[in-house]
Amino acid sequence: MPLNIPNLLTWFRILMIPVFVAVFYVSDETLSLHQKHLLSTSLFVLAALSDWLDGYLARALNQGSAFGAFLDPVADKLMVAAALIVLVRLGLVDVFIAFIIIGREITISALREWMAQLGSSKSVAVSMLGKFKTAFQMIAITFLLYQEPLFGISTLKWGTMLIYLAAILTLWSMVYYMMLAMPQILEKSRNQN
Repeated sequence: MPLNIPNLLTWFRILMIPVFVAVFYVSDETLSLHQKHLLSTSLFVLAALSDWLDGYLARALNQGSAFGAFLDPVADKLMVAAALIVLVRLGLVDVFIAFIIIGREITISALREWMAQLGSSKSVAVSMLGKFKTAFQMIAITFLLYQEPLFGISTLKWGTMLIYLAAILTLWSMVYYMMLAMPQILEKSRNQN
């Protein structure tokens, strides 16, 4: 495991997850509801920015590694899953929406692992559709965590609409990746018979 700046940022993101979740268990006498909203949103945005920064630095400093390529998406998925579980607990996201998003991440991670074993990992590489899905998820979760009006915008209303749109993009991207992988899957099953 190379210890470089991008990997340290990824580890930082993972270590922020329990802190992020703990914000919601601090008593209301210690942190007001507004402070909880602000702190949880700030931590989530910091995690999202550190994700962008570690990728940028890995390329700029030529510090990309196989370990970093493995750990980075794991950190992202853990943070999104933690945020969705918190939002479900707060009654701000429907369980079904959280299941779609988390289930898709598990499914596509498993698919990518399998395709790598078949030597076809490039066929399920991250697409622009996947990037759009991630962007909508991050914005929706940020708005839902904040919950309060921001510059006259109802973050709760917009966050709710965007999380449903993110769920649709999530399903669409899963079908897209499955269709990309299907020819290799069928070929592998024919060769085994």
